[in-house]
Amino acid sequence: MSNPEEIAKAFANHYYNIFDTDRKNLASLYQDHSMLTFENDKIQGKNNIVNKLLQIKHAITTIDAQPTAGGGILVFVCGNLAIDNSNQPLKFSQVFSLMPIQGQQGGFFVLNDLFRLNYC
Repeated sequence: MSNPEEIAKAFANHYYNIFDTDRKNLASLYQDHSMLTFENDKIQGKNNIVNKLLQIKHAITTIDAQPTAGGGILVFVCGNLAIDNSNQPLKFSQVFSLMPIQGQQGGFFVLNDLFRLNYC
């Protein structure tokens, strides 16, 4: 298995590429028990999560990672965000808890996804 930093970088690049090109395909990265916290909203289930993310565009500035129990990886992403084609990007932070997919060597799904705009 690759190291957590390599997996985190590959995951983040894959995630945000899908996010910016064909967001509906993000559902394949989540499962029905996955959860997203977007600001103060808590959303559960892959279809509900994807529906929440339909009007946002990201530009990544940093990606950090740490291994977690059970073979998981914690991924912390910071960057800029444009909502509704705004020329005023907002700063954001996003944390993903990736867990291995049972029976799929090297495959991960997003168990938890925490998103927060950075206002300060």
